[in-house]
Amino acid sequence: MNHASAETGARTLVDTAIAELAEGETRWAALPLAGRRAMLGEVRRRVGAHAREWVAAAAQIKRLPADSPLMGEEWLSGPYALAAALGVLENSLAALDTGRSPVESAHFGEANGQATVQVVPLSAMDSLLLSGFSAEVWLRPGVGKAASVAGAGLAQRTPQDTRGIGVVLGAGNILSIAPLDVLYELLANNRVVALKLNPLTDPMLEALTKIFTPFINLGALRILTGGADVGGLLVEHPQVAHVHLTGSAATHDAIVWGTGQQAADRKAAGTPRLGKPITSELGGVSPTIIIPGKWSRADITFQAQHVATQRLHNGGYNCIASQAVVISAEWGQKQEFLAALRNALDTAPPREAYYPGSDDRMAAAAAAHPSAERLGEAGQRLLITGLSPKDTEEVLEQEYLAPVLGVVEIEGSGREFLDRAAAAANERLAGTLGANVIASPGTIKGLGPSFERFIASLRYGTIGINAWTAVGFLSPAATWGGFPGHTLDDVQSGIGVVHNALLLADTERTVVRGPFRPSPRSLLHGEFSLTPTPPWYVTNRTAAVTGERLTQFAADPRWRRVPAILVSALRG
Repeated sequence: MNHASAETGARTLVDTAIAELAEGETRWAALPLAGRRAMLGEVRRRVGAHAREWVAAAAQIKRLPADSPLMGEEWLSGPYALAAALGVLENSLAALDTGRSPVESAHFGEANGQATVQVVPLSAMDSLLLSGFSAEVWLRPGVGKAASVAGAGLAQRTPQDTRGIGVVLGAGNILSIAPLDVLYELLANNRVVALKLNPLTDPMLEALTKIFTPFINLGALRILTGGADVGGLLVEHPQVAHVHLTGSAATHDAIVWGTGQQAADRKAAGTPRLGKPITSELGGVSPTIIIPGKWSRADITFQAQHVATQRLHNGGYNCIASQAVVISAEWGQKQEFLAALRNALDTAPPREAYYPGSDDRMAAAAAAHPSAERLGEAGQRLLITGLSPKDTEEVLEQEYLAPVLGVVEIEGSGREFLDRAAAAANERLAGTLGANVIASPGTIKGLGPSFERFIASLRYGTIGINAWTAVGFLSPAATWGGFPGHTLDDVQSGIGVVHNALLLADTERTVVRGPFRPSPRSLLHGEFSLTPTPPWYVTNRTAAVTGERLTQFAADPRWRRVPAILVSALRG
């Protein structure tokens, strides 16, 4: 096919999809909340029916053997995440349909003088399956409980007032991102949606089409494949009202400002090339801050595996993969921890580098750091130690999206370390999507209010305390996105939030808390948590079985499914 005919074909594809969505918007506007809720329930059940097809496509994309325990990553971050979100969204629409707020019965609290909403646990089942974990959404300063209750529901408070056509540009790494972003456009923003898949994820088309058939038949969703030409035509189409992107800041800027000197001139003049609003989730350099304390050998081993998981999950191709471990140079157990971290990175299960450009980014990092340690089978992981927040380093300033981990040493202990670590995270590391904090319960108790002030000082959209921020991603009622305040010309980790299945307005961040130790050691040390090694750990041997069982439970919640989930989890 020559260039002209290819361009004509792409334009016809896009024009047809937009025309069908324009008609579908009328049907979407006429569909009452009860009908929308019923559609969500049907899609949730379809997730369960087609989950195996989804995971098989994921294995093809990511070159994972079908019998690998790492397939648990695809179950949990794929169909499970979507099914869980659909269930909470159904409940939110049910509340709105009876004239209630989705958070009318929620537990509100306070942190740093700001109102908070508990989003984990939401149910008795959450308390069992996520034992020891909790999460709160912090509302923006000045927003109280009454305003939150009144505003929850967002655009579904007036479902007949639709807002045109939205374009979702899908991500290429985590396969639930695109469908979750579609749900947010449909419900939080009340727009019909054109989803453009990342070409890497084209094998997902068949499964997603089957799952989203109710929305496709209504005309509220069209799923398109193709290259940058199709994406460009969608974004620039005059009938498109809004764009949402998950990807890199470079892609965002190319869409908004263009490229080359013209882009620089537009930025300087404040005149974007894109004449419509855009929201985005763009990743960054995520820190893991290790607060010094007295740890047992078992604590050190477990937390080293925790940090290794934060870097190596999905091969390292996550927008909130830890890239900078911030550690006290004065911590007496620093060398012991770093030795355990080396071992965890070295012995984690091998996997292929499936994401485009990974090898080039690894080679560039190795060339810039000749003394970096190559770990893992064939040396496919890179550990860079001895960094300082004063260094001008790409590992601090550029998201690698590859298995590269830097260790940044900071002087000080106690409150002094907290202040310096927060400054390094806020001022030196690119992006504001997620930050991880690891500290023993005794250390947290000893720091008292200083620890909570430290958490409040971190300018990140999701903060995980003894829990990887990915737990926030997997929690459907949590918000997901960069810290508020970014602009088109300094976009950092993006603008706006997604997920947020309680449809909360005026949110600032999500804070997730987890157990410092796995069960049963957690119980022996006074932490009430029944959670063993979590199924998202790269070392978990039964992750695939646990992930599949959790997915089927989320798609069709029945108490009789729970014992099998717990048995598999305990064996992990």
